[in-house]
Amino acid sequence: MVKHHKPNPELIDEENPEWTAEDFRRAKPAAKVLPELFGAQSAAEMLQPKRGRPASGSPKAHINLRLDAEVVDAFRASGAGWQTRLNAALKDWLKTHSPA
Repeated sequence: MVKHHKPNPELIDEENPEWTAEDFRRAKPAAKVLPELFGAQSAAEMLQPKRGRPASGSPKAHINLRLDAEVVDAFRASGAGWQTRLNAALKDWLKTHSPA
């Protein structure tokens, strides 16, 4: 037995109806429309693909570091964010000690 469901009226968007074949025929690529609306330079920036995370203002260095298991276990036991807390502890240590 097949049940036919009525569409939920709360999910129907009257201000943005589903596109028809005519709507698709009239559509223009963003590369043609954006320069008219925002200017060539702004349009070029908008159309540039942006991949990955945004660049950080203070990027961290990726290193491999071997630590005693008891140190790692203690920080891991403190829960999520343990690596950030380990980094903060090392920063705090540098305030009173020389790394050499």
